[in-house]
Amino acid sequence: MNLEAAIEDIARRARDASRRCGELDTRRKDAWLLRAAERLADARERIRTANAEDMQRAREKGVAAPLVARLELSESKWRDMLAGLRDVARLPDPVGRIEETRVRPNGLEVGRMRIPLGVICMIYESRPNVTVDAAALCVKAGNAVILRGGSEALQSNLALAAELRAAALESDIPEDAVQIVPVTDRAAVDHLLVQDRYIDLVIPRGGSAFIRKVVETSRIPVIKHDAGVCHVFLDASADANMAVSIVCDSKLRQMEVCNGLETLLVHRDAARTVMPRVLKALHEQGVELRGDPLVCEIFGDARPAKDTDWSEEYLAPILAVRVVDGLDTAIEHVRRYGSSHTEVIVTESYANAQAWLRRVDSATVGVNCSTAFADGYRLGLGAEIGISTSKLHAYGPMGLEGLTTLKFVLRGNGQLRE
Repeated sequence: MNLEAAIEDIARRARDASRRCGELDTRRKDAWLLRAAERLADARERIRTANAEDMQRAREKGVAAPLVARLELSESKWRDMLAGLRDVARLPDPVGRIEETRVRPNGLEVGRMRIPLGVICMIYESRPNVTVDAAALCVKAGNAVILRGGSEALQSNLALAAELRAAALESDIPEDAVQIVPVTDRAAVDHLLVQDRYIDLVIPRGGSAFIRKVVETSRIPVIKHDAGVCHVFLDASADANMAVSIVCDSKLRQMEVCNGLETLLVHRDAARTVMPRVLKALHEQGVELRGDPLVCEIFGDARPAKDTDWSEEYLAPILAVRVVDGLDTAIEHVRRYGSSHTEVIVTESYANAQAWLRRVDSATVGVNCSTAFADGYRLGLGAEIGISTSKLHAYGPMGLEGLTTLKFVLRGNGQLRE
């Protein structure tokens, strides 16, 4: 079987599995999630060995350090991955839920029922824990999922998927509800993106060039999970201690993730008061600061920023810093250079906080908190499939409800349209 035929066969089998998944009761889906967690725990050493081999090959190929860090199944990622399975099992099942019920003047009852999307194709780079998170959420929401991870994570993904599929067989779940594309050939993605007969949605996660290629090529609807060029704006009234804590947590907590801080904007009135304390704290933690002329004048350890720095997702200990004239200028900067991911203002002004929330239309917008809260788990969604930067059909961290849609359901007692 050639590659094109093999990909079509995967898509066809996923379609068949999705029809069964849509009819599964909550008890069976939750049993699969819990059994999958058990099997993964038992297979930990084998999976970690496969992951170590992937990481070694990635280093030998010269893969950038931030991507190698994303590839690692560290202790914390392993714990979160297994906890995510159990958390999703505890979440309410959205499938079959009736919403927005109303009665028309003729007595016809109209409601909307949550139903699965069908077959979801996830295309992503590095991060093998995405394999488990995506499978958990897709199947709990009654979907089948086709997973195409990066070539650098193939052995890790195959090892993880083997346990998920084995748990499915033991739980009377269709084995083909979870499938890994088992080849590294990039042509496999092109073949996937034309399977509109079988696949209902494509979710790409990766760099901007990769996302753009998927959007331009796909015959299937795409929800982008794009780069995270996230901003914090220190307003004139920002509390200095709060500013230091929020900026440091946003930047330093985990630099290789998409909700990490990449650009700091500072109100001109806070540039000589609050900003030096913030930049000193970052510099002491090894962060390279790239600033505009005023930033470099005030903080001598900063280096001049280039125009490309304002739209860069570093995923590394580098931060772009810019002084702006006020709220309007900060919002204009975010609109021009941001990626519609996460933006936070640090302020004591209620009016400015409300204006920021209202006027900044990124997927997650916050006041006086870390950008790290742009995360499905932290927002109470359980494990997330990713953070959508597309406004249709989901926006922001995408959990169970984002993997369903609504159909109209009618209940009558003989009503006819006049």
